[in-house]
Amino acid sequence: MYFFYSVMNAGKTTLLLQTAHNYRENGGRVLVITSAMDNRSGVGVVSSRIGLKAEAAALSTGDDLFDFVARENDRDPVTAVLMDEVQFMSRDQIWQASDVVDELNIPVLAYGLKNNYQGDIFSPAVSALLALSDKISECKQLCHCGAKATMILKYDASGVPIKSGDVVEIGGEEKYVSVCRKHWKKGDIGEAARSRIAPKAA
Repeated sequence: MYFFYSVMNAGKTTLLLQTAHNYRENGGRVLVITSAMDNRSGVGVVSSRIGLKAEAAALSTGDDLFDFVARENDRDPVTAVLMDEVQFMSRDQIWQASDVVDELNIPVLAYGLKNNYQGDIFSPAVSALLALSDKISECKQLCHCGAKATMILKYDASGVPIKSGDVVEIGGEEKYVSVCRKHWKKGDIGEAARSRIAPKAA
């Protein structure tokens, strides 16, 4: 089981789609799974910011991931399972993903955010991935200062940082920017993010 994590806009979904393509080019059958909660491009669609997209099985948090994969594997052998937006899945589903690896001998590659904008581990699913994964890899992104971005900064319509409130907000990418720890602490969203803020009407 592999966990590929990062902050926002680091290319996780692009990497997932490229990996799926590589498996299929070599004759493999890949199951792409995402959270039913992520409906930004439509439920059951995995879409990257550079325009790549693919259909996916959309699971709700109560769905049994192991049973789903086992049924698909019985119908037609599965080469690999690729999971997108794993931060929205349940802790139980991560344990079920580990059963896919251990009992069905099918590799699982999971992609998602590690931190939320409050500076904490995003969810119990991410905690489980950090504990259970055989290999953990970071997809790197840069802060506006050029340092490695490790944090997600949320801001309001005026560019003022927000450090409390609901962790999950689907479709609000324009309210977030990936920054280094120093600028997260300072609440500095950077010039590029500030330039995207609509000026207030006179």
